[in-house]
Amino acid sequence: MNHQRKPFDRKRKKAKVERNKSSGHDDVLLADVDKLLRPKSTEDQANGEKTAPTLPERFTEMDVTITMLSSTGDGLAYDQDLNHVFVVPFTVPGDKARVKVVRHEQSHHYSMTDFLSVIEPGPTRDDSLIKCQYFSKCSGCQLQMMSYEDQLAHKRRIVEKAYANFSGLVPHLVPAIEETFPSPLQFGYRTKLTPHFAQGGKPKMDEEGNPLPKEVPPIGFTYKNRKMDMDIEDCPLGTDIVRRGLKSERKRVAENIASYKKGATLLMRESTTRIAKDTPGAKSKVKYIPGLVPAKGSDSGDLITIEEDDYTVEKRCVTDNNATSVEYIDDYIFSNKAGGFFQNNNSILSGFTEYIRSKVFPPGNDQDAQPIKYLLDAYSGSGLFTITLSPLFKSSLGVDVAGDSIVCARDNARANDLPNTGFAAADAAVLFKDVPYPPDQTLLVIDPPRKGCSDDFLQQLLDYRPRRVVYVSCNVHTQARDVAVMVQGDEKRNIRYEIESIRGFDFFPQTGHVEGVAILNRATFLKSLSKIGL
Repeated sequence: MNHQRKPFDRKRKKAKVERNKSSGHDDVLLADVDKLLRPKSTEDQANGEKTAPTLPERFTEMDVTITMLSSTGDGLAYDQDLNHVFVVPFTVPGDKARVKVVRHEQSHHYSMTDFLSVIEPGPTRDDSLIKCQYFSKCSGCQLQMMSYEDQLAHKRRIVEKAYANFSGLVPHLVPAIEETFPSPLQFGYRTKLTPHFAQGGKPKMDEEGNPLPKEVPPIGFTYKNRKMDMDIEDCPLGTDIVRRGLKSERKRVAENIASYKKGATLLMRESTTRIAKDTPGAKSKVKYIPGLVPAKGSDSGDLITIEEDDYTVEKRCVTDNNATSVEYIDDYIFSNKAGGFFQNNNSILSGFTEYIRSKVFPPGNDQDAQPIKYLLDAYSGSGLFTITLSPLFKSSLGVDVAGDSIVCARDNARANDLPNTGFAAADAAVLFKDVPYPPDQTLLVIDPPRKGCSDDFLQQLLDYRPRRVVYVSCNVHTQARDVAVMVQGDEKRNIRYEIESIRGFDFFPQTGHVEGVAILNRATFLKSLSKIGL
């Protein structure tokens, strides 16, 4: 078996190297560029040829044909010699596009370009689907010209490539990626927007040397391929109340621009209040956070009312980072600091949390001599998973390094009447030290930030040895990297994990982002690699 172990060893070494990478935008783009260039590079090496590409001058306008859609949401096109790639935003495979060269990344064999126009559309391009006047300039969306079915298929490929490019695992250790879970809303779903504006440079003077009144700067998001802000009057990804809040905040900033010495990032966050009607069972669906006064909107007139069978829904837009915003997921209520982290697409959260609930126990758990009956939620934040999963467990514990989030989580547990649920602020370096649950009967849920888990956290996880793990991630590339550490395990500790399933969730339609959920089960480390085909 030695002839088979060497490739596995190289893969293990590669995975360890990847731990030092951010698995960010540039790394992800480069992986796709390398894949596109690999056949030509192999051919040149076989023929003893290696010629440097002749690159156009910066700001040259040229026509290219898109070959592939990268995991960043950008189109990729070959140069005429097939040994250099042009990165073209807002395009799909088959598009013949007019572009302007912005900069060259010669060491990586690709060039960034600005999209100018489509000369001939590819077979999957449909510009009638575009609903935003800023699309093809704003950096926020990449995929509005694609059908939603094609977006979901593309995001499945993103997850597949993440594990192929960043895990270092041999293919048969990674199960087939499931179909992408769709968002019920493809527009009007974002419950939070954070546009920004800059104030810089010397004040302008009139002819007599007196300072002129400050001009209102662009308020919005950045241009694609630039660090300049683009003025955005409306964003169709935002919910109705958030879009109203954007208009109100833009007006407020314009009226008070003289008071800003620097630029600022604005906040628009949806907050929901349910008011019970006098109907049977209504109160069970309308929970309240004790002592919470509904936050005022950015304007006293910014209120949307929706009538349901058992309650009236009031939607407000909160603009104060330190105010409290409230959301409902089914009949669970969550409060959070408006400027803090909480998932930004409420329309998908019911289906998303139901999917997680369906995966918390392995098959036959109720017949097991030591069934899983405890929940440990690391990176618990304000308690999304701890609270929505808690009724399934004998006891649940959420831990997080952020004390403010733990305060909100405890309030949420009380509001949802979950006495078997606790939260603790824990130092990341000793996160598992005082966990009261036996690992053989514990499900671990982890939902880290985009950078993924630290090496220290993963080693603590392997030491603790939870029976089953649900890894939720907003960055499937760092997830793939971290999952590889768990799958490779530690032979000395006789611990490794096997991947049961991987699925993407479309939290951000029209963009290149995809959320990932990986389910893993503990296994003993197999000393003989031949048992797993290696």
